[in-house]
Amino acid sequence: MLEITLVLITLVVVGLGGITAVVVAPSLIATVGVGILLLGLAMALPTGIWYHVAIYRCVSAKIPLPRTWWVSPAGLHVHLTDVEQRRIRPWYRIGGIGFVLCLIGGGVAIGGMLLAR
Repeated sequence: MLEITLVLITLVVVGLGGITAVVVAPSLIATVGVGILLLGLAMALPTGIWYHVAIYRCVSAKIPLPRTWWVSPAGLHVHLTDVEQRRIRPWYRIGGIGFVLCLIGGGVAIGGMLLAR
């Protein structure tokens, strides 16, 4: 059921993207894409930094952290208590949403620029 839903959502997005490319000017599409990208950066950067600070504070007191712990800190979640996970989870999710917005905005901006060619 999940796979069917994802396929339907993808088809709708592709269809809307095709209609949008015909109706809206490519420069406007690129501008909207850059705006979404900047919104994602505004969300992801501060929350990502705070997430890394919070997980460092929680986990470094329990175990010695590897040198590159910050590259993939999600693996450190197993060392967190339930209270610590509840404290970190909002920052983790908001940062992830900001990252996805960056990807979508970048893709829309690139698509708008390619349409303008």
